[in-house]
Amino acid sequence: MSVARRQFLFGAGVAMAAGAAAAQETPVSTATSALPAATPGAPDWNAIRAQFQTAPDQINMSAMLIATHPKPVRAAIDQFRRELDWRPVTYLENNNRRLQGYSRAAGGRYLGVEGRQVALTDSTTMGAALVYSGLKLRPGDEILTTHQDYYVTHESLRHAAVRNGAVIKRISLYDDINAVSEPQMVGRLINSITPRTRVLALTWVHSSTGLKIPVAAISNALKAVNAGRQEPDQIILVLDGVHGFGNQDADMNSLGCDIFVAGCHKWLFGPRGTGVIAANDRGWAAMRPTIPSFVDSSAWGAWINNAPLPDHSNGVMMSPGGFKAFEHIWAIPAAVEFHEKIGKANVANRTTQLASQLKEGLAAMPHVRLVTPRQPGLSAGIVSFDVDGLSADGAVHALRQRRVIASAAPYAVQHVRLTPSIMNTPADVDATLAEVRALKSV
Repeated sequence: MSVARRQFLFGAGVAMAAGAAAAQETPVSTATSALPAATPGAPDWNAIRAQFQTAPDQINMSAMLIATHPKPVRAAIDQFRRELDWRPVTYLENNNRRLQGYSRAAGGRYLGVEGRQVALTDSTTMGAALVYSGLKLRPGDEILTTHQDYYVTHESLRHAAVRNGAVIKRISLYDDINAVSEPQMVGRLINSITPRTRVLALTWVHSSTGLKIPVAAISNALKAVNAGRQEPDQIILVLDGVHGFGNQDADMNSLGCDIFVAGCHKWLFGPRGTGVIAANDRGWAAMRPTIPSFVDSSAWGAWINNAPLPDHSNGVMMSPGGFKAFEHIWAIPAAVEFHEKIGKANVANRTTQLASQLKEGLAAMPHVRLVTPRQPGLSAGIVSFDVDGLSADGAVHALRQRRVIASAAPYAVQHVRLTPSIMNTPADVDATLAEVRALKSV
């Protein structure tokens, strides 16, 4: 009895009542009807800005932390929430697997992979933990990462190494960010690989300095290393991609990584509390699930029949089960469609334009030290800097008093961060620069 109930709740709606119930339920659309139709040439950025409801007395320059939902995402979440409030049990039973499938397909479409190659998570943190804990590593296998990577990567790797006996090796990508270059970063990583190296654990855009690493060049160099290795000894490239996901015109193929982890509630402006793991077939073959899936029929069927399950994984198997904010998970396609309607290249160009305007303005201020590289090839949307006479927290506080929302990077060495995005305008950047300029008198 309990088995049938659970299977019904998270399955495709196999009970006879499902058909009748489905006929009564309002279909949910995730179409971005609120956004004006795309036209040739530059998008209407004023119309796009109008999709966001933000406090008019603040300039929000912190999209990298937690996003404001644009109108299509708000609408999708609201409609799904109404359906769940109206018929919580039957709507979940009849729609969960199908709607999660749509979300995986949308994430896959954005990243250039099939929906089966995408798992749905709650955040970048959860995704990184699931990936690194799930990697099939042997005692003594080496994971190569950098000193510049974030706490989430370092701590997830530490937990994993305690369990599987792997060895973590950290290197510095550079000595001085003002002199950093693509050849330097590629060379340091490739030259640090040893015969024991099995995983390269990297971050696409560093949340401390705003540095964007040359992932495609690194993956190309890694191919030459792997070409000389037997398949079990080849190196997997895992990428924390959250600060490029939603503001760069790239996908899994162009990046060349095997596993990609990101949250949807930052630059993608997706539903809060959602994220993705995407992997190619080699990446999935290197992982095992950690949390039971409620939408994977093979795992469920093996449990019911007390049968063995193949030692492999995919996006469905890797998607954690349990009860959660389903209306947010199901609304991921609305965020992807919002970006698709604008155009990924247009989003990337706009982000570059605003970030470049901000960097040029900051670099001209004698009391400011720009940390983020000025070259677009080595940066994305995060702009980090220091202010003479103020700590990072002090500068953030002073800017917030001036109604500019900045943040301080949570690292041993902190910097002030401003992150212009598609919900901002050049006028927002000019106003922000004026307030930073005024900090010299604080």
